[in-house]
Amino acid sequence: MNIMFGLFDPELDGGDLSGRLNQWRPTLSLLSHVDLPVSRLELLVQRGHLEMAQAAIAEMAVCSPETRIVCHTIHFQDPWDFEEVFAVLHDIVEDYPFDPDKADYFAHMSAGTHVARICLFLLCESRLLPGRMLQTYPADAYGQGAEAGWRTIDLTLARYDRLAQRFERRKARGEQFLKSGIATENPAFNRMIDEIETVAIASQHPILLTGPTGAGKSVLAQRIYELKHQRHQLTGAFVPVNCATLRGDAAMSTLFGHGKGAFTGAINVREGLLKTADQGLLLLDEIGELGPEEQAMLLTALEKGRFYPIGSDREVSSDFQLIAGSNRDLRIEVRAGRFREDLLARINLWHFDLPGLRERSEDITPNIVFELDKFASRNGRQVNFNREAMQRYLDFAHSPSAMWRGNFRDLNASVTRMATLAGSGRIDTQIVEREISRLEWSWIREQPIAPESFLDQLLPSDTIDQLDLFDRLQLEQVVKVCLKCVSLSEAGRRLFGVSRTHKTSINDSDRLRKYLARFGLDWGAVHSGRHPD
Repeated sequence: MNIMFGLFDPELDGGDLSGRLNQWRPTLSLLSHVDLPVSRLELLVQRGHLEMAQAAIAEMAVCSPETRIVCHTIHFQDPWDFEEVFAVLHDIVEDYPFDPDKADYFAHMSAGTHVARICLFLLCESRLLPGRMLQTYPADAYGQGAEAGWRTIDLTLARYDRLAQRFERRKARGEQFLKSGIATENPAFNRMIDEIETVAIASQHPILLTGPTGAGKSVLAQRIYELKHQRHQLTGAFVPVNCATLRGDAAMSTLFGHGKGAFTGAINVREGLLKTADQGLLLLDEIGELGPEEQAMLLTALEKGRFYPIGSDREVSSDFQLIAGSNRDLRIEVRAGRFREDLLARINLWHFDLPGLRERSEDITPNIVFELDKFASRNGRQVNFNREAMQRYLDFAHSPSAMWRGNFRDLNASVTRMATLAGSGRIDTQIVEREISRLEWSWIREQPIAPESFLDQLLPSDTIDQLDLFDRLQLEQVVKVCLKCVSLSEAGRRLFGVSRTHKTSINDSDRLRKYLARFGLDWGAVHSGRHPD
């Protein structure tokens, strides 16, 4: 038994019947094929077309007297509104008493608006309508004198899987593009890039990228822009801004523009970078450096898409996507009153925390190869490591002595220096040893010094008085290590460097978090220098 679901099309199925006797009508054609007996037709008719449909149904009854035609009245305020059309069709299908063991179901795709047909496809594809899609076509539609006919649209899993594989390959290319073509081996980072690729393509909302300096936030932001631009999702420019370089009136003018005569020296009208980013992508790196006024105006621009340039009474509109970058924990900045909570809520819909190099130690080797290839492209000569030199450098790079305070910037600069010094095209152990000394010296000079009374800033005096000397000295050393590290996981690796090698399940971050919690502390409190409220 064949049961059809179809939409009555007033243009194709209805109209002046006297003038359409020789014209192809899809729903009437559906019932005229000897090789496709239809037991029941569930005909969906817009409320305003009922009278026209009744005349057509009378013709259908003559054409196929064995078919029971059931007319369902539906109503779309706007037949081109995808959400409304899908909801109406979904409700009909959801309430229908399907019995696939006793009947074969079909969705007729040749009548109705394009939106309605798409919705029928989605209902079939999701198996909410447990049937096949069916298309009818007029005589000679495919040339060679073919008669009017019908065919089902194949949704077999084999073909569907092949299509899915094509999309997966394209998705994989997108992920590799975001990683600059570097074959990273860190599972957590790869999962994050996978999600970023999905979000970048599917969402226009702000993205917040956090992580230590040199983790690659700016490079990733530009890659996201290029990926979206390739897919024609953005037509405007990529506008990068380092907010740490913006100060005072110049910050407001640079971001939002100004009118002529807005302040001393404002001789001409200035557009501002938010306007420059219209239809494109604006990167506000180190967004936590913005002052209170800039934060307030940025929030308005994000929420309304409009803002007033400095000294102007005329609003400017700009439709841009925002990527914000920060090496600070903006939640701590909010608690300290330095960052607006409502602005953080607005830019924090999608938040990705980029790990530092020490948290992605598996990716040191791929990045070395990548930097050597970049060097060869820029300088026209290929440089490689001797085997012993490479092993020595990797042993150091993975050791606790390698602080990588600048993360991938440190690594990139290090490889560039060694390649430059390798006049013969080979980096030997002598070059590596000199580079290791250079790195260690620079990290010692940059090492932050904890104040003498830092525990007094972290803990109430009565709590400190109740600590044994052993616990106090131990806590002081733990906090010192934390202050030298850019993340909880890096500090955990240093503190538990020996015991972690004897564990089958390693969670250094959780061990350190629990230790700090014994004293009422957390990672944010240690780095902000005050006890949490």
